[in-house]
Amino acid sequence: MSQSHWVFPSFDPIAIQLGPLPVHWYGLMYLVGFVFAWLVANYRAAQPGSLWTKDQVSDLLFYGFLGVIVGGRLGYVFFYQFDSLLDDPLYLVKIWTGGMSFHGGLIGVLVALWLFARKSHKTFFAVSDFIAPLIPFGLGAGRIGNFINGELWGRVTEVPWGVIYPAAGMMPRHPSQLYQFALEGVALLIILNLAWWLKSPRGVVSGLFLFCYGLFRFMVEFVREPDAHLGLYFNAFSMGQLLSMPMMIAGALMIWAAFRRPQWFAKGEQLS
Repeated sequence: MSQSHWVFPSFDPIAIQLGPLPVHWYGLMYLVGFVFAWLVANYRAAQPGSLWTKDQVSDLLFYGFLGVIVGGRLGYVFFYQFDSLLDDPLYLVKIWTGGMSFHGGLIGVLVALWLFARKSHKTFFAVSDFIAPLIPFGLGAGRIGNFINGELWGRVTEVPWGVIYPAAGMMPRHPSQLYQFALEGVALLIILNLAWWLKSPRGVVSGLFLFCYGLFRFMVEFVREPDAHLGLYFNAFSMGQLLSMPMMIAGALMIWAAFRRPQWFAKGEQLS
């Protein structure tokens, strides 16, 4: 262990105490991401020709929030903690104990977007393209929350910027939460919003979200410590990587189809 490696301090998991209500860092990061999405979505809805109203934006974010919470919890329990569910079925609803899965949250959001699209008489891809550029900010904020909580650390390393997490031992580790912040938060935010402002064909923004997130997550998982109770599958891939592979494939196919078969995505577009 090098003396130059930074030892991660013990942060108070509670960011703000509102009377009897403790607000944890991770929950605060969810709030920051939601507020950002609300502000940007309302700004875009107010632009000429947007075909969105403020009421629709509010409804969309409400649907999306429910999708994240319900899907994220279900995904975490079924993908990562199924044994805990078998031991205690009530573990599924014990959200206060922690545990959310991005891939589960994504499935929940997709279902929520489909329901919202039907209710608002918009096409699914008109909705998904609208909301996709708003998500990376929240993802990045969530990774900062992971870092502050000192959780989801990386594998042991000797790189100069390695961080010593006392809860994981005294060997320096990759600060994989910050890698994910840089890729899932900053880089993905730039890519998706650039595609949005360039008025890419319908479906491209959604496809880019799936492909780029899947790629970034797949890359970082090589230096992120795998879940101890799951380990690596085929002695090579983590659960996060296995779940990201279909995302990359689906995203690449969507981008290809959006340029080569735009009619697939524009069908019923006049309703949006």
